Amino acid sequence: MADRPFGFGLPDKPEDPGGPLGPFGPMGDPQQFADALRHFADMLSWRGGPVNWDLSKNVARQVIAAGGDPSVLDAQGREVADAIRLADLWLDEAASFPSGVHKTEAWSRSEWLEATFGVWTTLIDPIAAKGVEAMSGMLSTDPAQLGDNVPEEIRQALGALGGAGGLAGLTAMLRQLGGAMVGSQTGTAIGELAREVVSSTDIGLPLGPEGTAALLPSGVAEFGQGTSVDAGEVRLFLALREAAHHRLFAHVPWLRAHLLGAVEQYASGITVDMTRLSEAIPDVDITNPEALRDALAGEGLFRPEDTPAQKAALARLETALALVEGWVATVVTAASADRLSHADALAEAIRRRRATGGPAERTFATLVGLELRPRRLREAAAIWQGLTDARGIDGRDALWAHPDLLPVADDLENPDAFVHGQPELDISDLEDGGDSPRR
Repeated sequence: MADRPFGFGLPDKPEDPGGPLGPFGPMGDPQQFADALRHFADMLSWRGGPVNWDLSKNVARQVIAAGGDPSVLDAQGREVADAIRLADLWLDEAASFPSGVHKTEAWSRSEWLEATFGVWTTLIDPIAAKGVEAMSGMLSTDPAQLGDNVPEEIRQALGALGGAGGLAGLTAMLRQLGGAMVGSQTGTAIGELAREVVSSTDIGLPLGPEGTAALLPSGVAEFGQGTSVDAGEVRLFLALREAAHHRLFAHVPWLRAHLLGAVEQYASGITVDMTRLSEAIPDVDITNPEALRDALAGEGLFRPEDTPAQKAALARLETALALVEGWVATVVTAASADRLSHADALAEAIRRRRATGGPAERTFATLVGLELRPRRLREAAAIWQGLTDARGIDGRDALWAHPDLLPVADDLENPDAFVHGQPELDISDLEDGGDSPRR
């Protein structure tokens, strides 16, 4: 079956009337065939852009439901709200920024999907669109490229479409199929990620609504299972991380755009490996999300260009993620060290989790050619802790006044040199409306 493009293929045995005959499932079952036709029509009815994001969200919902998504109980909502409020009070002593939390929520995995999906589509769309164009371009010139196993009636239908509507009509249909394929694969990755995250800022990017601090009770419980720590302490530690992220994003006005812009800049240099794509296409069944994931998964489908500009974009993104996570780790350590008996163990669990990534994060990295994790977390945390010791909390946090003040990738190689080699800051130019700070 693996050599049948888009799931097309003749029955395995002539006497087997129910064998697969195309992407619409077994022709011998009228109801399945009717359902498959409706599914196919839904894919072709998408008019929202290169990637079928409606299909993507539906697939993500199915992935979440398949793994279990218990509803959030009222008691759990109160526990989350209490934990975030207490965490915010503790952080007042560890950071110069005031609270950035205006609302607390406890989300199910499906609610995380709804709250963050808009940001995902913005981040992924440029990369996914390239995949759609590549897929449609591979097959738009000649239906014969679909392979030898395509039933003759299917080949004739594609040829008729090309003849009646011209090549443009065939290309448009294939582009929609490509958009459905990429949308399905993207939905699978985001759905799997939803089964691992613990909060709205878990991967270091501001994905949820601004000012809304949220924990996922199911994710918090699963995280705690591997720590042998009391569930309330785990919840409070993760609430500290969530509230710390919100302080930073709320009071460093340029940071949100800086992070998301770094992702977009990196994405602009992603290319599609046409050889890898041509090898994957024969294994694709557009009605089967799991088969689609397996066909398009693997290293190398989306790959960064090997150019100085792309390497610089990756370094900028990795450094930005590391600096955010390093600052959060530093203030959370300060706020929890004397209050939570297992703070060090929980912090180490977070570092391991962020350094290695989980299965869903690796799926997402395969999809978009990008690993959203800070490789230099320890080095970044060392810089922020060193600045705290040398300049105090206010002096440390003053570096967030302007992106040019922050450490760059080279500084992470030698945190001590950055801490002790930088004079005190003069941000009077910024306060007077100037463009750049003085050191």
